Amino acid sequence: MTASVNRRDFLAVLAALGIQFPLGASAAATGVKLGDQVPFSFDALVEQARETAARPYAAPQTRAADVLETIDYDNHWKIKFRADHTLNLPGDKAPIRFFHLGRYFKDPVGINVVDGETARPVLYGPDYFDMPSDSPARQLPTDIGFAGFRVMEPGGVERDWLAFLGAAYFRTSGPLGQFGMSARAVAIDVALPKPEEFPRFTDFWFAPSSAGDITIYMLMDGPSITGALKMDCKRENGIVMDIAARYFVRNDIDRLGVGALTSMFWYGETSRRQARDWRPEIHDSDGLSIWTGGGERLWRPLNNPPQVMTSSFVDKDVRGFGLMQRDRNFENYQDDGVFYEKRASVWVEPVGAWGDGAVQLVEIPTDDEIHDNIVAYWVPAKPARAGDAVPLDYKVHWLIDEPYPAPIGRTYATRAGIGGVPGQPRPPGVVKFSVDFDGGDLGSFTAENGIEADVTASKGIVSGVYTLPVVGTKRWRAFFDFTASPNDASPVDMRLYLKREGVALTETWLYQYHPGALVP
Repeated sequence: MTASVNRRDFLAVLAALGIQFPLGASAAATGVKLGDQVPFSFDALVEQARETAARPYAAPQTRAADVLETIDYDNHWKIKFRADHTLNLPGDKAPIRFFHLGRYFKDPVGINVVDGETARPVLYGPDYFDMPSDSPARQLPTDIGFAGFRVMEPGGVERDWLAFLGAAYFRTSGPLGQFGMSARAVAIDVALPKPEEFPRFTDFWFAPSSAGDITIYMLMDGPSITGALKMDCKRENGIVMDIAARYFVRNDIDRLGVGALTSMFWYGETSRRQARDWRPEIHDSDGLSIWTGGGERLWRPLNNPPQVMTSSFVDKDVRGFGLMQRDRNFENYQDDGVFYEKRASVWVEPVGAWGDGAVQLVEIPTDDEIHDNIVAYWVPAKPARAGDAVPLDYKVHWLIDEPYPAPIGRTYATRAGIGGVPGQPRPPGVVKFSVDFDGGDLGSFTAENGIEADVTASKGIVSGVYTLPVVGTKRWRAFFDFTASPNDASPVDMRLYLKREGVALTETWLYQYHPGALVP
């Protein structure tokens, strides 16, 4: 397993390139230079990806690598995109600005503009950017190219809402205007005893969208896979991406993850023992939500585990899954610089049947907020073998909450502490869990209505189970004590839901407990 992606470098470079920072005057004209027209269609891109996969992989040959290495954070920050070179598509709904190459993004991407059944490339020139007189970027070839792009708010608003920069990653500012977690086209061999592979978007094509804000086409290439994707993006109750992905496997892949999401979880309300920072909680997401093909709703709180952990949730025709930020209370973060309570929840919705497979969650240990240590994706049951075609259609929702919330109670909070009874000697090695649920019909019940908690654990002993309504709210709280098996420090999978007269009232809370990790 390779080290997790370093968010400090990634986010620092984005900040240096201008994301969410004022850039001066708004764009009033299109100042891009375009090349000759060539035929264009998505079908042709799909064929190109298919043909590329049939050939051996050719890694990009980085030009002027020694110069690009000198364009570090400080030098990148000083290179400013000129607003009068903004690319404006017909309709002026999605102004596009470009990122400069540098130490962290050395290989350029092709940028093209679609007009009906033809397209024209955007030709790079150093005049797209204002550079200090002593900037090492001035030593680069005058046709070096762009690193990526971002899409701005229309009407001259100096704020971006969509960005593509690096590998096959993309991200948005979400409904609350705060960049956080990322999505990527595919995840290859995550958490295996071999290096993870990061294919990259090599070329982009922009077109006006008939139903949304912008349509983006892209080609992807990597040692084991190629792809052609069409992404129609619209801002409506958040940001929604309709994606048509056509992947072609070049070499056998041990673990192919599609609809991949990448996030950060350092610590939360459950893992106070790991809270070495002054802020109460630090995370981009606090749980994995799954809507199974059979209709069950699952909630898996995230962990910062002692070692890399991979959890698989086997399913057929999953209806959706996502990394959610359910906690929207500023008081629980106290960070008025990065605003974790404003980070988007991101939901993957398959279009059509995805068949047999599993939602996989990978949790990687971290000791700081600079690392993306959480990955979630769908793994098809059919292995990805050389020569295979993998067509997928799906939507990615960047929202405050799930797009299709269940009409039942949902997990509101997960807490843990020493077990036993207050005021009495505490039994050694016992942990008390407290899980709050809210929503659905829960608020209509009282303590006399017979609400029960159904609790199971993969091993160890569950005891002291009881429930009660939380005074002054419509929430219900379930308590139980857990005693781990002696001399067994391996993870324990727990499962809990509330029921009345045998009928489930809530989603299913799933938790992976690492003995000794939560309390001394």
